[in-house]
Amino acid sequence: MAKPTPHRDKWRIRWLDEHGKRQSAVFDEYKTAQRDLSRRLVEVEEVRRGIRNATPPEKTFGDLCDYWVEHRAPRKRSGKDDESIIRRHLRPAFGAMRLRDVGVEDVDAYVNGKIDDEELSDKTVSNHVTLLATMLRLATTFKVPWLTHAPRFRKPKVSLFSRDFQWLRTDDEIGRFLRAARGEGEHVVVFYAFAVYTGMRAGELAAIEWPDVDFERRLITVQRSFDGPTKSDRVRYVPILDPLLPVLRAWKLRHPGRLVFTNQAGAMFAPSGRIFQEVLHRVLAAADLPKVKRNGKERPYVRFHDLRHTFASHWVTKGGDLFKLQKILGHQSVQMTMRYAHLAPEAFKDDYGRFGAADILGGDATVVEITRKSG
Repeated sequence: MAKPTPHRDKWRIRWLDEHGKRQSAVFDEYKTAQRDLSRRLVEVEEVRRGIRNATPPEKTFGDLCDYWVEHRAPRKRSGKDDESIIRRHLRPAFGAMRLRDVGVEDVDAYVNGKIDDEELSDKTVSNHVTLLATMLRLATTFKVPWLTHAPRFRKPKVSLFSRDFQWLRTDDEIGRFLRAARGEGEHVVVFYAFAVYTGMRAGELAAIEWPDVDFERRLITVQRSFDGPTKSDRVRYVPILDPLLPVLRAWKLRHPGRLVFTNQAGAMFAPSGRIFQEVLHRVLAAADLPKVKRNGKERPYVRFHDLRHTFASHWVTKGGDLFKLQKILGHQSVQMTMRYAHLAPEAFKDDYGRFGAADILGGDATVVEITRKSG
């Protein structure tokens, strides 16, 4: 049996771990070294017999990032987002750390730093933590686990009705916005009108084709996005509302290709297309729509995605059915749609008499008198 050997003025032990790799450690006292060697040899034997899990290999979070980008991100619809989050945020923060050293305290510090610096919204930081936790859980599932267990992290609380929620609030604002869009060209005003009156996402608008537009049934089939399926990976149908119908009919005569909208090169708009940001900002300025505060910074009145909020908000304020709205927007959960419910006109009209119509104050009685009598 192996024994500790002198090493300068200390004692060194050597052994083969469960992976067959030679390991060593140094101790001040012979007895301590002997006990540790015996323990390690027993652990290796238990792993060999299958009654103990193997010690995770020395892997860093950077190693896990490499694996995720190569093997997992390409299979995800949001793979590009994963790569961006890893490259810009997670790898710089945790890449050099051993996987087993990534703990709750480190993630709390990361979250607090991002939020305190107002660099990112709570929702974005929450997405970062979700991806981090998912990656660490993956590390526990390998044939030879890189991690024995994944810690649980607390994510920033995100309200369904985000503090960043913004929309074109009146018909006048919508009108000013679309009239200003004319100055950027017909394709711009039609594109923005399509966004406002359908609530479709940017990628869905970019990928829409004329065969998807049924003028007879007044329905738009939404079945694809920039580079693949829709966000929910489901086909849905959006009605062609009255304000949009004549605009679309006229646009088809002037733009008869397969794609409803194309860039100057005749191809599909990319996620970085100017129509989603630069052009939008110019239109908002021309419409004299003021800038607003978001995350402590001055921002344009609305972002492109807020045109989707505009559709949903006006649908509800004008008495539209919430469950129809859920289907139109493609929300898998009605909770996402319910964030617009407070905008419904006379939303509580049928509830005013729910506790009865009795005059609890008894004519001129005051609340104080009622309280005294009941006490």
